[in-house]
Amino acid sequence: MGLLILLGTFAAGVVIGAPVAFAMGIAAAAAFWYEGFPLLITFQRATAGVSVFSLLAIPFFIFAGEIMLHGGIARRLVRLASALVGHLRGGLAMVNIFSSMLFGGISGSAVADISALGSLLVPVMKERGYRPDFAVNVTVTSSIAGIVIPPSHNMIIFAVAAGGGISVSRLFLAGVLPGVLMCLCLAVAAYAISVRDRYPAEPFPGWTVVAESAVDALPGFFTAVIIVGGTLSGIFTVTESGAFGAIYALLLTAFYYRSLTWRALLESLTGAVRTTAMVMILIAFASSFAYLLALYQVPARLSELLLAVSENPLVILLMINVILLLLGMIMDMAALILICTPIFLPIAKGLGMDPVQFGIMLLVNLGLGLCTPPVGTCLFVGCAVGRIKLEEALRTIWPFYLAILVALLLVTYVPATSLWLPSLGD
Repeated sequence: MGLLILLGTFAAGVVIGAPVAFAMGIAAAAAFWYEGFPLLITFQRATAGVSVFSLLAIPFFIFAGEIMLHGGIARRLVRLASALVGHLRGGLAMVNIFSSMLFGGISGSAVADISALGSLLVPVMKERGYRPDFAVNVTVTSSIAGIVIPPSHNMIIFAVAAGGGISVSRLFLAGVLPGVLMCLCLAVAAYAISVRDRYPAEPFPGWTVVAESAVDALPGFFTAVIIVGGTLSGIFTVTESGAFGAIYALLLTAFYYRSLTWRALLESLTGAVRTTAMVMILIAFASSFAYLLALYQVPARLSELLLAVSENPLVILLMINVILLLLGMIMDMAALILICTPIFLPIAKGLGMDPVQFGIMLLVNLGLGLCTPPVGTCLFVGCAVGRIKLEEALRTIWPFYLAILVALLLVTYVPATSLWLPSLGD
């Protein structure tokens, strides 16, 4: 009965439109009350969920991303991407995808990617004759590269949800190849559509412009080198790397590029505080919710249910992916990482899957959920940036869904996709 109260209260909160974090918190409080525990436990578990040192890296990652969003880094990356791939058929679509891969690898935020690159590229694509829905779909689906390509604060959340026994450095390395692979799959889909619809190619600007663009964008790339390289080398902890990365991004945009105004700094600080608060509230109440799921033995019961359907590891992994895809359509990513990791990670490990591989599979899967209704944050932001209705985007987005699914299946069933790079450092 307690589990029914927990899930029923949460479902009711989501249906009436309450924020997911508060729906989880209220559901946890109701279940604790039913079981006879003091309601204070709800907040004790929530506090324990965010009292983890490695979570301090999240506000630094977010602030660094905001600084790059408002400090002109995105424009330089777009210029470099345009010089490199703009001459291909559907060149601006390729520029969009390649820019997302570059910017996502620095900011680690899908929403920041859409806000920065979408506001730059979607209007230009529309002016050059691209359909608005195509421009928005390319921007939305390529933005989730920032979730997988390091540095990504979602990887830190996964490491915490997994009990702290997973190396963030290994997760960073594991995300590189799947992120690039996903962007390549999206580029193939965009190219096929561009050929079919006869979208234009941009003229090649020459290798001189390519070199100038690379030199101009290189200092921005060094932010990712500081964060990822500092963590991988062991010079810094993840939190220290995030702090030094944020300081470097601030100094770079303020004194080297001289593109960070006081207004942009204020917007960066405000955006970082708002996003960090949202993420931390989600982590806090999701911790209480996940504690009750463990108390009611949901992971063990679900494992028994999946094994009752099939004992074939391939089938079980497929079922896990389907469940995650469905949950990703209705819940926020950070909350799902905290809730689903304790449930599905033991099952995956029982099937012989490496925890790092499962983490990348989880992130790619839930990243797709950010592009799907009814709670697809990236999809809604992309439609707002492109000024089109949600229905217009959904009618033509399916080739990009298929491209991401191809990458997801490779991550799920080909371990080397995510484990090859980490194995080089073993």
